[in-house]
Amino acid sequence: MLLETGRVVAVEADSVWVETIRQSTCGACAAQKGCGHGLLNRISDGHRSLIRVLPGKVAASDCAVDDEVRIAIPEDVILRGSLIVYILPLLLMLAGAFFGSTWVAANADLGAALGAVAGFVAGFMLVRAHAHRHRNDDSLQPTLEGILHRRVQALHVG
Repeated sequence: MLLETGRVVAVEADSVWVETIRQSTCGACAAQKGCGHGLLNRISDGHRSLIRVLPGKVAASDCAVDDEVRIAIPEDVILRGSLIVYILPLLLMLAGAFFGSTWVAANADLGAALGAVAGFVAGFMLVRAHAHRHRNDDSLQPTLEGILHRRVQALHVG
């Protein structure tokens, strides 16, 4: 289970919206300079993002706006998602380059280039279709693991 903390910005009947802040962990990694994730963190460190979180160990109704919560995402979801997003377009691009070079006998390089572009676009479209098909799949959504800090309510003197 991958755990992340965030702040509740909205509470719905069946979920909460949590604002997370990307934290860079690249300082402790041995491959800091050769990693694409490190570059993304340098560009957008501190970037805030909103995600919809389903009830898990904590019900959505137990949360309030400005509560600090811990959310969890199963590791297999991250692994499968990474494989689909990265490997599928790459494999289709390579297959497109191979078939393009064999079908265009007059100019194999042009055929390979066009096939690679077509394969990459097809892979991207399949990733989009997969994401659209599974957008409401509860098993792929983050869940609430706990409330770390409750918001402090101000007393109104009237």
